[in-house]
Amino acid sequence: MIEDKNPQRTSIAQLGEFGLIEHLTKNFDVTQESTLKSIGDDAAVLDFKDKKVVVSTDLLIEGVHFDLAYMPLKHLGYKSVVVNISDICAMNARPTQITVSVAVSNRFPLEALEELFEGITHAAKEYKVDVIGGDTTSSQKGLIISITAIGEANEEELVYRNGAKHTDLLVVTGDIGAAYMGLQVLEREKQVFQVNPNSQPDLDMYSYLIERQLKPEARKDVRTLLHALEIKPTSMIDISDGLSSEIIHLCKQSKVGCNLYEDKLPLDPQFISTCEEFNIDSTTVAINGGEDYELLFTIDINDFDKIKGNPNFSVIGHMADESEGIHLVTRANSKIALKARGWDALSE
Repeated sequence: MIEDKNPQRTSIAQLGEFGLIEHLTKNFDVTQESTLKSIGDDAAVLDFKDKKVVVSTDLLIEGVHFDLAYMPLKHLGYKSVVVNISDICAMNARPTQITVSVAVSNRFPLEALEELFEGITHAAKEYKVDVIGGDTTSSQKGLIISITAIGEANEEELVYRNGAKHTDLLVVTGDIGAAYMGLQVLEREKQVFQVNPNSQPDLDMYSYLIERQLKPEARKDVRTLLHALEIKPTSMIDISDGLSSEIIHLCKQSKVGCNLYEDKLPLDPQFISTCEEFNIDSTTVAINGGEDYELLFTIDINDFDKIKGNPNFSVIGHMADESEGIHLVTRANSKIALKARGWDALSE
Protein backbone atom coordinates (compact mmCIF):
# COMPACT_ATOMS: atom_id res chain seq x y z
CA MET A 1 0.00 0.00 0.00
CA ILE A 2 1.51 3.32 -1.10
CA GLU A 3 1.41 6.06 1.52
CA ASP A 4 -0.18 9.34 0.42
CA LYS A 5 2.56 11.92 1.00
CA ASN A 6 0.10 14.79 0.55
CA PRO A 7 -3.03 13.81 2.48
CA GLN A 8 -6.04 16.08 2.46
CA ARG A 9 -5.97 18.65 5.27
CA THR A 10 -9.16 20.44 6.21
CA SER A 11 -8.79 23.32 8.64
CA ILE A 12 -10.91 22.86 11.76
CA ALA A 13 -11.60 26.60 11.72
CA GLN A 14 -13.67 26.10 8.57
CA LEU A 15 -16.28 24.14 10.52
CA GLY A 16 -16.41 26.15 13.75
CA GLU A 17 -17.02 24.55 17.14
CA PHE A 18 -20.61 23.42 16.60
CA GLY A 19 -19.95 22.27 13.06
CA LEU A 20 -16.96 20.27 14.33
CA ILE A 21 -19.02 18.63 17.09
CA GLU A 22 -21.77 17.72 14.64
CA HIS A 23 -19.22 16.33 12.16
CA LEU A 24 -17.31 14.22 14.69
CA THR A 25 -20.32 12.83 16.55
CA LYS A 26 -22.58 11.90 13.64
CA ASN A 27 -21.58 8.21 13.83
CA PHE A 28 -22.39 7.71 17.52
CA ASP A 29 -25.45 5.49 18.13
CA VAL A 30 -27.67 5.36 21.21
CA THR A 31 -28.10 1.78 22.44
CA GLN A 32 -28.70 2.06 26.22
CA GLU A 33 -32.24 2.24 27.63
CA SER A 34 -30.95 4.56 30.34
CA THR A 35 -29.95 7.21 27.78
CA LEU A 36 -32.95 9.54 27.54
CA LYS A 37 -31.04 12.39 25.86
CA SER A 38 -27.49 12.26 24.51
CA ILE A 39 -25.59 14.80 22.38
CA GLY A 40 -27.36 17.95 21.26
CA ASP A 41 -28.64 19.70 24.37
CA ASP A 42 -27.09 21.55 27.33
CA ALA A 43 -26.76 18.26 29.21
CA ALA A 44 -27.35 14.55 28.74
CA VAL A 45 -30.26 12.93 30.56
CA LEU A 46 -29.94 9.45 32.06
CA ASP A 47 -32.51 7.28 33.82
CA PHE A 48 -31.11 4.47 35.96
CA LYS A 49 -34.26 3.80 38.00
CA ASP A 50 -33.15 1.57 40.93
CA LYS A 51 -29.51 1.18 39.73
CA LYS A 52 -26.54 2.83 41.39
CA VAL A 53 -24.53 5.14 39.11
CA VAL A 54 -20.72 4.80 38.89
CA VAL A 55 -18.69 7.66 37.37
CA SER A 56 -14.95 7.86 36.57
CA THR A 57 -12.84 10.28 34.53
CA ASP A 58 -9.31 10.33 33.12
CA LEU A 59 -7.13 12.91 31.40
CA LEU A 60 -4.64 11.94 28.65
CA ILE A 61 -2.05 14.56 27.65
CA GLU A 62 0.29 14.42 24.68
CA GLY A 63 3.89 14.08 25.79
CA VAL A 64 2.86 12.77 29.23
CA HIS A 65 0.51 9.85 28.58
CA PHE A 66 1.11 9.18 24.88
CA ASP A 67 3.61 9.83 22.10
CA LEU A 68 2.20 10.36 18.61
CA ALA A 69 5.54 9.27 17.13
CA TYR A 70 4.31 5.68 17.47
CA MET A 71 0.73 5.94 18.76
CA PRO A 72 -1.72 6.00 15.82
CA LEU A 73 -4.60 8.39 16.44
CA LYS A 74 -7.20 5.66 15.87
CA HIS A 75 -5.52 3.49 18.53
CA LEU A 76 -5.30 6.51 20.85
CA GLY A 77 -9.03 7.10 20.53
CA TYR A 78 -9.75 3.45 21.31
CA LYS A 79 -7.34 3.36 24.25
CA SER A 80 -8.67 6.58 25.75
CA VAL A 81 -12.09 4.94 26.04
CA VAL A 82 -10.71 1.64 27.38
CA VAL A 83 -8.76 3.20 30.27
CA ASN A 84 -11.98 4.75 31.56
CA ILE A 85 -14.16 1.71 30.98
CA SER A 86 -11.60 -0.28 33.00
CA ASP A 87 -12.33 1.87 36.07
CA ILE A 88 -16.03 1.05 35.80
CA CYS A 89 -15.22 -2.67 35.48
CA ALA A 90 -13.06 -2.37 38.61
CA MET A 91 -16.20 -1.42 40.56
CA ASN A 92 -17.91 -4.61 39.30
CA ALA A 93 -20.31 -2.36 37.40
CA ARG A 94 -21.54 -2.34 33.79
CA PRO A 95 -20.32 0.59 31.65
CA THR A 96 -23.17 2.38 29.85
CA GLN A 97 -22.15 5.89 28.73
CA ILE A 98 -19.11 8.13 28.16
CA THR A 99 -18.47 11.80 27.51
CA VAL A 100 -15.53 12.89 25.34
CA SER A 101 -13.69 16.22 25.60
CA VAL A 102 -10.79 17.17 23.35
CA ALA A 103 -8.40 20.14 23.35
CA VAL A 104 -6.41 20.36 20.13
CA SER A 105 -3.75 22.66 18.66
CA ASN A 106 -3.90 24.09 15.15
CA ARG A 107 -1.30 21.60 13.91
CA PHE A 108 -4.07 18.99 13.76
CA PRO A 109 -6.31 19.09 10.67
CA LEU A 110 -9.85 17.77 10.63
CA GLU A 111 -8.66 14.46 9.17
CA ALA A 112 -6.54 13.81 12.28
CA LEU A 113 -9.54 14.32 14.56
CA GLU A 114 -11.64 12.09 12.32
CA GLU A 115 -9.09 9.32 12.86
CA LEU A 116 -9.11 9.88 16.62
CA PHE A 117 -12.91 9.75 16.73
CA GLU A 118 -12.96 6.66 14.52
CA GLY A 119 -11.12 4.88 17.33
CA ILE A 120 -13.49 6.32 19.95
CA THR A 121 -16.49 5.20 17.88
CA HIS A 122 -15.06 1.70 17.48
CA ALA A 123 -14.48 1.38 21.25
CA ALA A 124 -17.97 2.70 22.03
CA LYS A 125 -19.47 0.00 19.80
CA GLU A 126 -17.16 -2.72 21.13
CA TYR A 127 -18.04 -1.95 24.76
CA LYS A 128 -21.67 -1.04 24.01
CA VAL A 129 -21.49 2.40 25.60
CA ASP A 130 -23.27 5.54 24.39
CA VAL A 131 -21.30 8.72 23.72
CA ILE A 132 -23.61 11.32 25.28
CA GLY A 133 -21.65 14.57 25.21
CA GLY A 134 -18.37 16.34 25.81
CA ASP A 135 -16.52 19.47 24.77
CA THR A 136 -13.95 20.73 22.28
CA THR A 137 -11.53 23.62 22.68
CA SER A 138 -8.14 24.82 21.48
CA SER A 139 -4.80 23.91 23.01
CA GLN A 140 -1.32 25.43 22.87
CA LYS A 141 0.28 22.20 24.07
CA GLY A 142 -0.80 19.64 21.49
CA LEU A 143 -3.57 17.11 22.07
CA ILE A 144 -5.46 16.63 25.33
CA ILE A 145 -8.25 14.08 25.78
CA SER A 146 -10.59 13.83 28.76
CA ILE A 147 -13.17 11.04 28.94
CA THR A 148 -15.72 10.46 31.67
CA ALA A 149 -17.24 6.98 31.95
CA ILE A 150 -20.58 6.17 33.55
CA GLY A 151 -21.80 2.77 34.63
CA GLU A 152 -24.57 1.09 36.54
CA ALA A 153 -24.89 -1.71 39.07
CA ASN A 154 -27.20 -2.96 41.77
CA GLU A 155 -25.99 -1.85 45.17
CA GLU A 156 -25.20 -5.41 46.26
CA GLU A 157 -23.00 -5.94 43.17
CA LEU A 158 -20.61 -3.03 43.75
CA VAL A 159 -17.07 -3.82 44.91
CA TYR A 160 -14.82 -1.23 46.56
CA ARG A 161 -11.12 -1.10 47.42
CA ASN A 162 -11.69 -1.26 51.18
CA GLY A 163 -13.37 -4.65 51.63
CA ALA A 164 -10.41 -7.05 51.78
CA LYS A 165 -10.06 -9.23 54.90
CA HIS A 166 -6.76 -10.48 56.30
CA THR A 167 -7.65 -14.09 55.35
CA ASP A 168 -8.53 -13.33 51.70
CA LEU A 169 -6.73 -14.55 48.59
CA LEU A 170 -5.23 -12.10 46.07
CA VAL A 171 -6.22 -12.77 42.44
CA VAL A 172 -5.30 -11.17 39.10
CA THR A 173 -6.81 -11.58 35.64
CA GLY A 174 -4.78 -12.31 32.49
CA ASP A 175 -1.04 -11.62 32.48
CA ILE A 176 0.93 -8.58 33.60
CA GLY A 177 3.90 -6.49 32.50
CA ALA A 178 3.38 -6.86 28.73
CA ALA A 179 2.18 -3.28 28.16
CA TYR A 180 5.30 -1.84 29.77
CA MET A 181 7.62 -3.97 27.64
CA GLY A 182 5.62 -3.01 24.56
CA LEU A 183 6.38 0.61 25.43
CA GLN A 184 10.09 -0.18 25.78
CA VAL A 185 10.16 -1.78 22.32
CA LEU A 186 8.38 1.23 20.78
CA GLU A 187 10.72 3.69 22.51
CA ARG A 188 13.76 1.76 21.27
CA GLU A 189 12.51 1.73 17.69
CA LYS A 190 11.72 5.45 17.92
CA GLN A 191 15.35 6.15 18.84
CA VAL A 192 16.57 3.97 15.96
CA PHE A 193 14.29 5.86 13.56
CA GLN A 194 15.58 9.22 14.79
CA VAL A 195 19.12 8.13 13.94
CA ASN A 196 18.16 6.48 10.64
CA PRO A 197 14.76 7.59 9.24
CA ASN A 198 15.05 4.98 6.47
CA SER A 199 15.02 2.06 8.90
CA GLN A 200 11.92 -0.13 8.89
CA PRO A 201 11.48 -1.99 12.19
CA ASP A 202 10.45 -5.64 12.20
CA LEU A 203 8.03 -5.85 15.13
CA ASP A 204 6.44 -9.24 14.45
CA MET A 205 8.19 -10.90 17.39
CA TYR A 206 6.80 -8.21 19.72
CA SER A 207 3.23 -8.17 18.35
CA TYR A 208 1.52 -9.16 21.62
CA LEU A 209 3.49 -6.64 23.70
CA ILE A 210 2.83 -3.79 21.28
CA GLU A 211 -0.86 -4.60 21.10
CA ARG A 212 -1.05 -4.53 24.90
CA GLN A 213 0.46 -1.04 24.84
CA LEU A 214 -1.31 0.50 21.85
CA LYS A 215 -4.68 -1.28 22.02
CA PRO A 216 -5.38 -2.58 25.53
CA GLU A 217 -8.74 -4.04 26.47
CA ALA A 218 -10.81 -3.47 29.60
CA ARG A 219 -11.89 -6.66 31.36
CA LYS A 220 -15.63 -6.22 30.89
CA ASP A 221 -15.95 -10.02 30.85
CA VAL A 222 -14.79 -10.51 34.45
CA ARG A 223 -18.07 -9.35 35.98
CA THR A 224 -19.93 -12.06 34.05
CA LEU A 225 -17.28 -14.72 34.72
CA LEU A 226 -17.35 -14.12 38.48
CA HIS A 227 -21.14 -14.06 38.56
CA ALA A 228 -21.22 -17.44 36.82
CA LEU A 229 -18.78 -18.81 39.41
CA GLU A 230 -20.92 -17.34 42.23
CA ILE A 231 -17.99 -15.27 43.47
CA LYS A 232 -18.22 -11.69 44.65
CA PRO A 233 -14.78 -10.10 45.24
CA THR A 234 -14.25 -8.50 48.62
CA SER A 235 -12.17 -5.69 47.05
CA MET A 236 -11.07 -4.79 43.54
CA ILE A 237 -8.94 -2.33 41.53
CA ASP A 238 -7.67 -2.16 37.95
CA ILE A 239 -3.95 -2.34 37.16
CA SER A 240 -3.20 1.00 35.52
CA ASP A 241 -0.23 2.26 37.57
CA GLY A 242 1.50 -1.06 38.27
CA LEU A 243 0.74 -4.16 40.36
CA SER A 244 2.77 -3.03 43.39
CA SER A 245 0.99 0.34 43.54
CA GLU A 246 -2.43 -1.27 43.23
CA ILE A 247 -1.73 -3.88 45.94
CA ILE A 248 -0.67 -1.09 48.29
CA HIS A 249 -3.89 0.82 47.50
CA LEU A 250 -5.98 -2.24 48.42
CA CYS A 251 -3.99 -2.88 51.59
CA LYS A 252 -4.09 0.70 52.84
CA GLN A 253 -7.79 1.15 52.19
CA SER A 254 -8.69 -2.26 53.61
CA LYS A 255 -6.22 -1.94 56.51
CA VAL A 256 -4.57 -5.31 55.83
CA GLY A 257 -1.13 -6.64 54.90
CA CYS A 258 -0.23 -8.85 51.96
CA ASN A 259 2.17 -11.54 50.77
CA LEU A 260 2.66 -11.54 46.98
CA TYR A 261 4.42 -14.63 45.58
CA GLU A 262 6.97 -14.15 42.81
CA ASP A 263 6.51 -17.66 41.40
CA LYS A 264 2.75 -17.13 41.01
CA LEU A 265 2.97 -14.05 38.76
CA PRO A 266 1.29 -14.74 35.36
CA LEU A 267 3.83 -13.80 32.67
CA ASP A 268 3.47 -14.21 28.90
CA PRO A 269 6.36 -16.04 27.14
CA GLN A 270 6.87 -13.12 24.73
CA PHE A 271 7.16 -10.83 27.75
CA ILE A 272 9.78 -13.06 29.39
CA SER A 273 11.93 -13.37 26.25
CA THR A 274 11.81 -9.60 25.63
CA CYS A 275 12.84 -8.89 29.23
CA GLU A 276 15.85 -11.18 28.67
CA GLU A 277 16.67 -9.34 25.41
CA PHE A 278 16.55 -5.98 27.21
CA ASN A 279 18.43 -7.44 30.19
CA ILE A 280 15.62 -6.38 32.53
CA ASP A 281 14.39 -8.46 35.47
CA SER A 282 10.94 -9.79 34.54
CA THR A 283 9.63 -9.72 38.12
CA THR A 284 10.63 -6.07 38.53
CA VAL A 285 8.74 -5.16 35.35
CA ALA A 286 5.73 -7.33 36.19
CA ILE A 287 5.13 -5.72 39.59
CA ASN A 288 5.97 -2.14 38.59
CA GLY A 289 4.99 -1.75 34.94
CA GLY A 290 1.58 -0.17 34.37
CA GLU A 291 -1.16 0.03 31.73
CA ASP A 292 -2.09 -3.65 31.74
CA TYR A 293 -5.72 -2.82 32.65
CA GLU A 294 -6.18 -6.24 34.15
CA LEU A 295 -8.25 -6.51 37.33
CA LEU A 296 -6.72 -7.21 40.74
CA PHE A 297 -9.12 -8.42 43.41
CA THR A 298 -9.45 -10.34 46.64
CA ILE A 299 -11.80 -13.25 47.35
CA ASP A 300 -12.84 -15.14 50.44
CA ILE A 301 -10.54 -18.13 50.99
CA ASN A 302 -13.61 -20.40 50.89
CA ASP A 303 -14.09 -19.47 47.22
CA PHE A 304 -10.72 -20.91 46.21
CA ASP A 305 -12.17 -24.15 44.84
CA LYS A 306 -14.50 -22.15 42.55
CA ILE A 307 -11.62 -20.28 40.94
CA LYS A 308 -8.90 -22.97 41.08
CA GLY A 309 -7.64 -23.95 37.63
CA ASN A 310 -9.66 -21.26 35.82
CA PRO A 311 -7.46 -19.94 32.96
CA ASN A 312 -8.82 -16.41 33.37
CA PHE A 313 -7.52 -16.00 36.91
CA SER A 314 -4.28 -16.46 38.86
CA VAL A 315 -4.08 -16.58 42.65
CA ILE A 316 -0.87 -14.62 43.29
CA GLY A 317 -0.89 -14.16 47.05
CA HIS A 318 -2.90 -13.74 50.18
CA MET A 319 -3.77 -10.91 52.51
CA ALA A 320 -2.47 -10.80 56.07
CA ASP A 321 -2.79 -8.83 59.27
CA GLU A 322 -1.92 -5.16 58.79
CA SER A 323 0.92 -5.53 61.30
CA GLU A 324 2.67 -8.05 59.00
CA GLY A 325 3.19 -5.43 56.29
CA ILE A 326 3.16 -5.78 52.50
CA HIS A 327 5.79 -8.11 51.01
CA LEU A 328 6.99 -9.87 47.87
CA VAL A 329 7.93 -13.47 48.66
CA THR A 330 10.74 -14.39 46.24
CA ARG A 331 11.40 -17.76 44.62
CA ALA A 332 14.17 -18.17 47.20
CA ASN A 333 11.48 -17.75 49.92
CA SER A 334 12.85 -14.46 51.20
CA LYS A 335 10.56 -11.51 51.96
CA ILE A 336 11.09 -8.08 50.39
CA ALA A 337 8.99 -5.08 51.39
CA LEU A 338 6.79 -4.06 48.46
CA LYS A 339 7.12 -0.44 47.42
CA ALA A 340 4.96 1.58 45.03
CA ARG A 341 7.32 2.02 42.08
CA GLY A 342 4.63 2.13 39.41
CA TRP A 343 3.55 5.09 37.29
CA ASP A 344 3.17 8.43 39.12
CA ALA A 345 1.84 11.19 36.88
CA LEU A 346 3.16 13.89 39.20
CA SER A 347 6.70 12.57 39.63
CA GLU A 348 9.49 14.75 38.28
